[in-house]
Amino acid sequence: MSNNQRDDLEDPLTRWLNGQSQANPQLPTERRRGMRFAFYGRMSTVEHQDRVTSRHWQRDCATELVAAHGVIVAEYFDVGCSRRRGWRQRPQAAALLAALDHPDRGFDAIVVGEYERAFSANQLQHLAPVLEQHGVQLWLPETDGPVDYHDPAHQALILMLGAQSKREVQRARFRVVTAMRAQAREQGRYLGGRPPYGYRLTDAGPHPNAAHARWGRRLQRLEPDPATAVHVRWMFAQRLDGQSLASMARALNDAGIPCPSGIDPARNPHRSGDRWTLRTVAAILANPRYTGRQVWNRQPAHNHTDASRSEREPVRRNPTADWVVSTQQAHTALVSEQDFVAVQAIRSHRGAHDGTTRRYLFTGLLRCGPCGRRLESHWINQRPGYRCRHGHTSTRQPTNPRRKILYLREDHIIERLADHPWLPSGIQTPHDLVTLLSSRKITIVCDQEHCTPRTERSAQANLRGS
Repeated sequence: MSNNQRDDLEDPLTRWLNGQSQANPQLPTERRRGMRFAFYGRMSTVEHQDRVTSRHWQRDCATELVAAHGVIVAEYFDVGCSRRRGWRQRPQAAALLAALDHPDRGFDAIVVGEYERAFSANQLQHLAPVLEQHGVQLWLPETDGPVDYHDPAHQALILMLGAQSKREVQRARFRVVTAMRAQAREQGRYLGGRPPYGYRLTDAGPHPNAAHARWGRRLQRLEPDPATAVHVRWMFAQRLDGQSLASMARALNDAGIPCPSGIDPARNPHRSGDRWTLRTVAAILANPRYTGRQVWNRQPAHNHTDASRSEREPVRRNPTADWVVSTQQAHTALVSEQDFVAVQAIRSHRGAHDGTTRRYLFTGLLRCGPCGRRLESHWINQRPGYRCRHGHTSTRQPTNPRRKILYLREDHIIERLADHPWLPSGIQTPHDLVTLLSSRKITIVCDQEHCTPRTERSAQANLRGS
């Protein structure tokens, strides 16, 4: 393309700016390049931050820091990653660390626009040996250049910056949690999350903060959903009449009533959404928000950023003493407070007739060989035992043909494992055996004839291959 053709494509302002640049020539990039830097940046929340703005101010700070020493030739920018996550748990930071192993990585040093964007607490102390091993410098605006890990002044500065970065998160969290606690208790405000089954969200007026209101933000509150509220009322009424959780789930399935995950599959991709389960009914009957009160902090705020879904611990509720309950009704109730409390006192499972406590040694340690499910505890002929119904539950009608239910007595399992060659010798009591299995994360895979010890990983591999 000729110069005249290029001038025709440029707008007047661009042509004028280019003319000014030519009037003040600089050294060619190749001659002033110097060191090669990899820029790293991060933004934590996608909903409340603009990626373009956040990236540019961080990169501008980094560019200004290294302007007289070299140029940025590579960029790694994490989006939606908390600073509490280590570098190996951040996608772009992990890619940057992986690039260190390549001799032709293309950069000599790493530069960040702000310490808090890259590190928290003692993360840099753990990362420093890795960078030194690969001969890669780290440049920080706070040190006005490369970090000297052996300089006492830099060591003290890094400790201070790490503590300050951690304190910033803790302070913000404390202020937010305290504010949310007051809003839930005193105002009964809806604080986000999916509405409980039986409710839907509706407008509750302008935001009380004047600035937010000018931006068009409005509050929301819960109101009964005409399509599902009737089923919640029915469940509480049935429970008060003495119906079991399983019978209610089975009745809902037989009537073709969609379960909560079936109504909202977009927010429940990890659930099948094809039927009601006993736990679903139990969770609805245990939710105090159906009394019309706003309830917050029933569930702890777990940090799952470092674990995949399969590795996460099961969700456990906070003690009721930690719940924050509104002082007044915040939305229309689907059950009275008296009936809700009465339902909580109902227990389906009865104790032994003789008043004794039934104990099962192998709870959670047995897996069904034919189908891979965990065996459930089951009292058999006045003895502790275990069974697997191969996915059939009392919440739905049986189908034909059905696989025969696996029943195993606890004493028979102990006999099968007593002299098993895969287990160490010298086990004195069944309790010692259970302690060994639990400490080594060994699962017993059972069928009608055999009980085989396996590690959890090998059992899952066999299931995937079957």
